[in-house]
Amino acid sequence: MRIGPATPPLMGDTSVFDFPEMWINRKIEDILEYRWSLITGIKIANVKKPEDRLIEELRLLAMSSKPVDIELALKKPPRPFMTFSEQEPPQGPRSPLANMKVIGNPSIPRPVEKVYDDTDLPAFDAVVSLYESGLPVSYIQKIFSTGAFGIKKQRRLVPTRWSITAVDSVLCKKLIKEIKEYNPLNEILVFRYRVHENLFIAILYPAKWSYEWMEAWWPGSTWNPGLDNVVIEGDYEDYHGRTSYPSIGGCYYASMLATLEYLKRIKRQATAILLREIYPGFKIPVGVWFVRESVRAMFNSPPVLKTDSLDEVLEFLEKETKLRSNRWFSSSVLLRRIRFTRPIDEFLKKD
Repeated sequence: MRIGPATPPLMGDTSVFDFPEMWINRKIEDILEYRWSLITGIKIANVKKPEDRLIEELRLLAMSSKPVDIELALKKPPRPFMTFSEQEPPQGPRSPLANMKVIGNPSIPRPVEKVYDDTDLPAFDAVVSLYESGLPVSYIQKIFSTGAFGIKKQRRLVPTRWSITAVDSVLCKKLIKEIKEYNPLNEILVFRYRVHENLFIAILYPAKWSYEWMEAWWPGSTWNPGLDNVVIEGDYEDYHGRTSYPSIGGCYYASMLATLEYLKRIKRQATAILLREIYPGFKIPVGVWFVRESVRAMFNSPPVLKTDSLDEVLEFLEKETKLRSNRWFSSSVLLRRIRFTRPIDEFLKKD
C-alpha cells in the first residue's frame, strides 16, 4: 500500500486544503486548487505492520486537529498531475519520499488520545465515540486510514477510499439503531437542493425505516461522458438492512449518514428516498464528501413541501426534475412500493 504525507508549500493555517466539511459552498475550481497545492511524498508500506516510524509520524499528523508543519525530502521533483476518484477528494502532485521531518507540535484532542490508547476498544466503538464527541467525519476517516483504532492485534492501515466508506457505514449502523426507537413522521416531507450542476431531492415518507439512493447521470457528466441516454442507478434497503455492499458505491452511505443525522435531530423515523440528477458540466469526480455535505446542506433548510398526498409529490417531481415523475417512479423500488400500498391516513390510524 502506498502511503505518505501531503502538504502545501505554505506556512500558517492550511486546514481548508484537506477539510471537506468546509467545501460545499466553494467553487469546484477552488477545491481543485486546494488539492493541486498539496504535494505528497509516497512510500510503500505493509498494511499488516503499522508500527513503522514513518507510519507513526503519519498517524500523529492525522490525529492532529490542526495543521502541523513538516519538511519533506523527495527523491525527485513531483509529477505535475492530479488523480480523481469516486470515493476520495482529488490528489495532487506526488513523488517518492526520501525523508520526512515533523517540525511542529501535533494538537491531538483528548477523545482521540483516549481511543488510540485503548487497545481493547473495537474500531466500531472508537469511530462512534469520536463522532459523538463532535469531531468531523472527514477527520475520523483520516485517522481510521492510519490504523489508529481497534484492538491492538487487529490494527492495520486502510486505503483512504475504504476508510471513508467504513466510517460512514459504521455511523449509519449506529444511527439506524437509534432512529428505529422513534415514531414515524406524520406527513410526507420533501427537500430540494441545487449545487454545481446537481439536483438533490429527499422524500421522507411516514413509515418505518427504509432507504433508497438513486442517481441519474446526464450525457456529458462525470460517469456518463459518451452515451446518448441518461443513466439511472440506485440501491435500497428495507427495515432489516442490506446483506451486500451497494452497487452504487460509497455515495449510498454518505447520503444515508446525512439523512439519519436529520432524522435523529427531529427524533423521527421514515422511509427515505433520495434522488440525485447530475447534469452536463459536472465532469470531475470529487469524492463522496460532495454527496454527504450536499445532503447535509439540503436538510439544513426547511422542507419545500409538506403533504399527505403522494400525488402532490408526483406533481413536485414533474415540475422540479428533468427526468420527470414517471421515470423516477418506474426506476425507484421504494417509490413504487409506497404507491401501491395503503394510503397514508390508513397507516397513521393503525400506527
